[in-house]
Amino acid sequence: MTGVLAGPLPYFGILVAAVVEGEVTYVAASALVAQGQLNPIGVIAAGATGAAIGDQFYFYLLRRRLPRWMGRFPALARRAEPLVGRVRKHQTAMVLLIRFAPGLRIAIAAACAYVNVNALMFSVLNFATAIVWAVVLLVVIAWAGPTYLSSIGLSGWKGAVMTGVLIIMAFHILGRFERRAMSPPR
Repeated sequence: MTGVLAGPLPYFGILVAAVVEGEVTYVAASALVAQGQLNPIGVIAAGATGAAIGDQFYFYLLRRRLPRWMGRFPALARRAEPLVGRVRKHQTAMVLLIRFAPGLRIAIAAACAYVNVNALMFSVLNFATAIVWAVVLLVVIAWAGPTYLSSIGLSGWKGAVMTGVLIIMAFHILGRFERRAMSPPR
């Protein structure tokens, strides 16, 4: 590996950023993999670990507490019912969806805590999905995107950045559709 990004600090930064936010920092890290500045295995490990920690933080924080809190705010409970209902019916699928549901990650983790999804199942499935998320994004951004975009003159890190921007835009649009679908009917 070459460049100024050697050592554990960049990977720790990726881990922390993935706990808090997810895609933007991970896309940047994947572009740096395409440029040869970061190790792909380190980026995957840091990104997946941070993503899983971030999702599980809310699940375990709210577990066994949320039903009591929601009881104090009936209007909030009614507003949350469409999402809670989906989690009740499709627990496994909703846990697997968390990593691929931008804008709803915290809400889905909270709904899983509210309906008392099995903690071991939640943790195992969420971490497995975080690994899939990290691998797929890195492969698409660092290698597949630049390879495909080289036909229009965007190869290397430029193709990686463009692929990353397109993915972030797609996640943003997907998140808007998901939020609308989960909104209670008016």
